[in-house]
Amino acid sequence: MIEWIISILLLIGGTFVLIGSIGLVKMPDFFMRLHGPTKATTLGMASLLTAAMIFFSTTQDGLSLKEILISIFLLLTAPISAYMMIKSAIHHKLDSIERTKGKDKIEDDV
Repeated sequence: MIEWIISILLLIGGTFVLIGSIGLVKMPDFFMRLHGPTKATTLGMASLLTAAMIFFSTTQDGLSLKEILISIFLLLTAPISAYMMIKSAIHHKLDSIERTKGKDKIEDDV
């Protein structure tokens, strides 16, 4: 049963990482490109690290704490680094497409 749980978590994690990577390549501007990897890859890495934690906890003696520390590090640094990159892009007045700005869409709907 543990092997099934680990396999499912690995598949979920791999799927999220793949979706985040495709989003990085396919999105039209910097602001949209940053959103895909920071959200999907964080969820993917959390699933992969949970699978690793379950695997190493069942095959070795004791609880595997390395994966917990890596997860905490990723969950703390990914949003902060994304925020810093967005602030830098806004400061440098990086071009974006109209759909990213959002206000035009709201005006069109009204």
